[in-house]
Amino acid sequence: MGPANKSQTSPDTFLLMGIPGLEHLHIWIGIPFCSMYMVAVVGNVTILAVVRAERSLHEPMFLFLCMLSVTDLVLSTSTLPRMLCLFWLGARDIAFDACLAQMFFIHSFTAMESGFFLAMAFDRYVAICHPLHHTTILTHARIAKMGASVVLRGVAFFSPHPILLRQLPYCRTRVITHTYCEFMAVVKLACVDTGATKRYSLSVASVIGSCDGFFIAVSYALILRAVFRLPSQEASFKALGTCGSHVCVILVFYSTAVFTFLTHRFGHNVAPQIHIFIANMYLLVPPFLNPIVYGIRTKKIRDHVLSSLKVKVT
Repeated sequence: MGPANKSQTSPDTFLLMGIPGLEHLHIWIGIPFCSMYMVAVVGNVTILAVVRAERSLHEPMFLFLCMLSVTDLVLSTSTLPRMLCLFWLGARDIAFDACLAQMFFIHSFTAMESGFFLAMAFDRYVAICHPLHHTTILTHARIAKMGASVVLRGVAFFSPHPILLRQLPYCRTRVITHTYCEFMAVVKLACVDTGATKRYSLSVASVIGSCDGFFIAVSYALILRAVFRLPSQEASFKALGTCGSHVCVILVFYSTAVFTFLTHRFGHNVAPQIHIFIANMYLLVPPFLNPIVYGIRTKKIRDHVLSSLKVKVT
């Protein structure tokens, strides 16, 4: 195969455009993005350190929270540093292999995030609806198997993405109209029919998202039914407050993900800057919010952090 054909099949680099139409605001957009990333890293690392140090926190809820924190760290770190280089340094080039690696991490760990939300919803369901059997149902061995299943599902379903894209010839522009290497943004650059490849990606995302979302909704519906039957009004309000904050984080994740999915499928008239901005939100906001909602609002974690900082807990 000649050099020309080889370069068409496997380009050395792609060029990330960023947010089209808002290039003049990239520097300013990078400031809140960087702030959210710093909060996400500090918050999630703190959760991992606290749970590891405090043996009393080795419970199902906190073990699943640690899995979610690791997922958040990988998801945000695979996108934000490179995005900030684009915004602040104008570094648009990204190597072809690095682009495929970033794409794999983004899509597989997004699926893992969805799976861990489901696992945590199931944990809350068992804890509230079957409290006497909580520790017998969710043993450490079973928690490990659930975590491994979520990871394997994400890897298995999204490993084909970079493999499929590596096989495609690229003879059009090398410019990716996005802030990171998203599958749909890259596949558009191929110069062959990619209908089957796009359908596979959309089908996998829709099946995983809809199944997880359905079972999460069922779990919280059963939780609400149990909460409203509690004899103590104070206990009901406490449980509602905790579940309400959890549901808000889940809704942010799924609403932005669904918007992105529907835009790829039907929203051809949606302005690209709106689509890309919201696509960034569903990668940035959950890692930013999860430590706040699941960490700071959890008394055991909050008290341990404050005691470590030698702050008197009132």
